[in-house]
Amino acid sequence: MKYFLIRYRFAHGSPEEWHGDVARFVAALDADPVLGGKISYRALRTAGGDYYHLATAADDAAVAALGQSDFFVRYTGRTDEVSGGQVEVTPLELIAETVYRP
Repeated sequence: MKYFLIRYRFAHGSPEEWHGDVARFVAALDADPVLGGKISYRALRTAGGDYYHLATAADDAAVAALGQSDFFVRYTGRTDEVSGGQVEVTPLELIAETVYRP
């Protein structure tokens, strides 16, 4: 598994429009025949306007396929726009985790 933390402060545009863009990106991930089920993506926001997105990819092949997708290129462009170009992407290493039982 590959983990990434994406951090930025919302700076430009309408938050409602941006949230719609994020929802469309997530829907595109789920609907993609190659990436569906291989990428987990969570978008979170603090009360102060900071955004944190947690992305998990099944493997390097999923990361490569995502990087080649048109919808990812559009989404990263929009992320740059709403953040004023101040996006930080940090790869994460998993140390330990609990068992999730829904």
